[in-house]
Amino acid sequence: MNRARGQLERLSCVAIDLAAFGLGLRLAYVLAVRTPMGASMGLVPPPFASLGVYVVLQLVLLNVVFFLQKLYHQPHGVSRFDLFGRLLRAVTLGMIVTFAAFNFLFPSVAFPRWLLNVLLVYNGFTTLCCVTIGRLLHRFLWGSLRKNGIGAVRLLVVGAGPAGQDLVARVHRRPWLGYHVVGFVDDAPGRTRARGVPILGTTEQLADIVQAHAIEEVLIAMPEASRAVLTELINRCDRDGITIKILPDVFHMLANEVQISDLDGLPLLAVRDVALRGWRRTLKRAMDVVISGTALVFLSPLILLLAVLVKLESRGPAFFIQERMGLDMRPFPILKIRSMRPDAEAATGAVWARRGDPRVTRLGRFIRRTNLDELPQLINVLLGHMSIVGPRPERPEFVSDFRRRIPRYAERHRERGGMTGWAQVNGLRGDTSIEERTKYDLYYIENWSLLLDFKIMARTFLMGFRDPNAY
Repeated sequence: MNRARGQLERLSCVAIDLAAFGLGLRLAYVLAVRTPMGASMGLVPPPFASLGVYVVLQLVLLNVVFFLQKLYHQPHGVSRFDLFGRLLRAVTLGMIVTFAAFNFLFPSVAFPRWLLNVLLVYNGFTTLCCVTIGRLLHRFLWGSLRKNGIGAVRLLVVGAGPAGQDLVARVHRRPWLGYHVVGFVDDAPGRTRARGVPILGTTEQLADIVQAHAIEEVLIAMPEASRAVLTELINRCDRDGITIKILPDVFHMLANEVQISDLDGLPLLAVRDVALRGWRRTLKRAMDVVISGTALVFLSPLILLLAVLVKLESRGPAFFIQERMGLDMRPFPILKIRSMRPDAEAATGAVWARRGDPRVTRLGRFIRRTNLDELPQLINVLLGHMSIVGPRPERPEFVSDFRRRIPRYAERHRERGGMTGWAQVNGLRGDTSIEERTKYDLYYIENWSLLLDFKIMARTFLMGFRDPNAY
């Protein structure tokens, strides 16, 4: 059932892609024949039907490129941003391959070369737009079916600890992924439920539970388990038609880029530091300057308006300045629009903000929920104190405590703090686990790329008005 459902989903994706390829080429033809270049040269374009060879070649080659790029074997949880990046790469490669193959295989076809050249320019854009819309439509249709329980995968989670519970919470927040969590398997005595999901038995009973509950997918959420334990668990639930996945302890491992080498045939993993260094840091800094400078030009009126409203609502300064720890543990003054009473910490000292915090003003509650209080930090970015994207900088009082308690916490300060970060767009902001934030921050530092920065910025913009942890 699981395999047949997956094949049907892939076939429907192929059909939609082929329709998108054809529609994209047709739209490109319409744009090409109306191009000023063709009109100025007095050229008469051939009818679209005469492009039959080129149309068939492009549909076949694009489909092959998409298959080789594994775009028909995508997991359900791929973000729209990542999907678009993969589609852009595949369409670009497909256009180049099609153009080269047509010129090589059919050099004598009576086909105007000017039209072919213009088609190449328009075709990439129109095909990318069509296939993106088609993929989003495909995701929506199949996601709606899964959300309503049609074709849901029966999932068993091995391990009811924090990792397993977090995984179940994420599954419940994303019903369109199509998982029905049947239950947990866990060896902790005296427990019957976790996260509202029943614990069906112990790992010793795993094989019987898989059989009795018609489990289609097993997810082992025991990141600290030894290799021997994992091997035993896999052997117990291994049978035809079942998918087994393991939640690895990736954040406790070094998250650096890994290269495979060998020593006289013995495979070795070579780990190298890919943190921001040299030209990467220069490129990131240039991007920060351009974005912060441009944003300040357009957002200065809004910042000024919010400052005036803060002054009208309560006494005290419109802007709030607080010391934070930045690159290489150097302190700097962070800027915010004031959202709390001026004497917010007079009686308590440095404390975390919490949900329903009585120190927050009425206007402050709104600007904190929408992140508008962070806009003045664009000045920090322009001055080089911060970056647009990076680990969120903390106060010196908190940093001293975190460095003692949390392994590798100080490594967050190898890079500039950011207005937003990988941890924040994954729901770790406000009064959430600093240990988890550190793991995500280290992952970002050691896997930085411009594409990852753009992804974080896009997700920050989309989450700005609906993040449940913004308060």
